[in-house]
Amino acid sequence: MNTIDIITRKRNGEALSRNEIEYIIMGYTAGEIPDYQMAAFLMAVFFKGMNKEETVELTQIMKNSGDVVDLSRIRGIKVDKHSTGGVGDKTTLIAGPIAAACGVPIAKMSGRGLGFTGGTVDKLESIPGFRTLMAEEEFINQVNEKGIAVIGQTGQIAPADKKIYALRDVTGTVENLSLITSSIMSKKLAAGSDAILLDVKCGSGAFMKTQDEAETLASLMVEIGHAAGKETMALITDMSQPLGHSVGNSLEVEEAVEVLKNQGEEDITKISVNLAGLMIFLGKKASSRDEGISMARKALENGSALEKFRDFVEGQGGNGNIIDDTSLLPHSNFSVALKAWDNGYVSEIDAMQAGLASQHTGAGRMTKEDRIDLSAGIRFHRKVGDKVNKGDIICTVFCNDCEKAQKALDEIKKAVRIEGNRLEIPSLIKSEVYFDEKDRCIVHRIDHDS
Repeated sequence: MNTIDIITRKRNGEALSRNEIEYIIMGYTAGEIPDYQMAAFLMAVFFKGMNKEETVELTQIMKNSGDVVDLSRIRGIKVDKHSTGGVGDKTTLIAGPIAAACGVPIAKMSGRGLGFTGGTVDKLESIPGFRTLMAEEEFINQVNEKGIAVIGQTGQIAPADKKIYALRDVTGTVENLSLITSSIMSKKLAAGSDAILLDVKCGSGAFMKTQDEAETLASLMVEIGHAAGKETMALITDMSQPLGHSVGNSLEVEEAVEVLKNQGEEDITKISVNLAGLMIFLGKKASSRDEGISMARKALENGSALEKFRDFVEGQGGNGNIIDDTSLLPHSNFSVALKAWDNGYVSEIDAMQAGLASQHTGAGRMTKEDRIDLSAGIRFHRKVGDKVNKGDIICTVFCNDCEKAQKALDEIKKAVRIEGNRLEIPSLIKSEVYFDEKDRCIVHRIDHDS
């Protein structure tokens, strides 16, 4: 086979065979194909796309490029959850302990943030002493003993994806259906869980801007998971404004604790409970999706999810006292407030722009090598639909650098709109994607939030 021929065939819109896809993916992973040829191939895929068969083959090849984790020593049905990325999305810190409190073993590998999207590993590392690196034996023991463990993704899991994603990020080829699908599902299938729940975001702060695009992506990922023998479901959820009231690492941990104390914002609480409920259902601890959601809500209300979070944190070396005293988390030296410049209603808080503003505080990375400020970020005091009077504080920017704080404030101003009339608040949970008893992939649109 010839790399130039494969690039040319894809540039011309032709479907590639498994052997051709394997040749270029594994050749690049092994360092035999240079960056410039792989970049040309990715751009050809970006513009010409891949059919479903090509996407399935690409996912399997990337999954098999490294280790496939064996979690068989963990008792019970292991359920993994993955979000396609967003702003203020701390649901893993909430839904994981809720599901674990209901008896579902959670053995999760998570990533770091890049750009305007936050990473679960960074958030957890803002807890003093918390370790995101664990040996396999310790990881398995923690899940068996505590019910939940979350660690950073190892270099041996889907190394082809790790190398290809880094190139996609700098060549403008991230937002492609087949490339996103194969990137996510190769890691999920290699991570060893028995079932997978996908939280597919749509809106300004997501890769998929519309509900139709998100449903197409979710359906393809659910079908690939199903074909691999993993029970797989997806929720389409809103990312038009930041989720909850905090964006930034220690700020989001603090908010997660608030939610687990049943004192959190309505939106992050509702999405977390729904995600946890579906994890409970996938873990066979509930006989229906509705029963799973009911169990999740009860675990939040009776405090068992909060205590599971404490067990989880302390099991990985973290200071569990942050639950009782969040001042133990990193805090910034400076803060500056964005005040309403008019009377009216908040009509928009653009999620992507808010994420970029948070990045300017130091809470996010421009490149994978950047060090982040775990204490920096933004806390919103108003959400879309809220009434404001001139001078009311809409949000507070936290930072350790005055110049960065001012830059972030200038950026967050661009995210917020105030109008005279109250607009309809976007639905939080938009669709559910799953296979029914007749082995059909169903996309069920939800008319209202449950």
